[in-house]
Amino acid sequence: MAKESSARRRKPTPQDETTDSSQDEIGLDILRVLTFLLLASCGLSYLVSSGESFFWGMSNPSKVLQPAWWLKQLRGPLYLTPSELAQYDGTDPSKPIYLAINGTIYDVSSNPRTYGPGGSYHYFAGCDAARAYVTGCFAEDRTPDMRGVEEMFLPLDDPVVDRHWSAAELAEMKKKEREEALKKVHEHLEHWVKFFRDSPKYEFVGYVKRPEGWPGTEPVRPLCKEAAKGRRKRTVPKKGEEK
Repeated sequence: MAKESSARRRKPTPQDETTDSSQDEIGLDILRVLTFLLLASCGLSYLVSSGESFFWGMSNPSKVLQPAWWLKQLRGPLYLTPSELAQYDGTDPSKPIYLAINGTIYDVSSNPRTYGPGGSYHYFAGCDAARAYVTGCFAEDRTPDMRGVEEMFLPLDDPVVDRHWSAAELAEMKKKEREEALKKVHEHLEHWVKFFRDSPKYEFVGYVKRPEGWPGTEPVRPLCKEAAKGRRKRTVPKKGEEK
């Protein structure tokens, strides 16, 4: 029976050798591809981490490597009301720290020592305090209402000093003064708008939703004391100088 069983076995053929050889080549190809992917991953990790790691073990991974960043891109910008924005002032550790300037919201969670509770600029967290960026009155001007801010750059009216100009001259002067003051307000605010917009540390989040008709629905705020301190009377031109 043993002889009969061995006789029934199929004899090796050249095709069997070809099949074995093909399988070996496929195995080698797979090994080459895996080796290439491993080396490519190590090289990319080295470049992305600026030489910190070959195996993606970065202490501060790039934002493109963080799932939360991709979720933000897919979600699109958020639209928060002032009361909703106030919930992101850093007092709740489970939520990020947001601030807004001129209607645009940014995530400043990367700098909790500055914008978190106890931070020197915590006043700006959870709100749009565009006015305070210009006036410097952090506690009083936690609002984006810029009406009247230009007054901090306007000279004080004084009857004794102002009598040196005619009514027409004074009116024209005041017009130019206000134009210059509004320009200064814009420049001061634009400086901070660009700061947050261009900062690599802070992420754009979305926009603040305001009630219809705002800010006309609220009274005009008086200029804060700190900002008003810098105002001075007009300077009377000396003899021979142009008015």
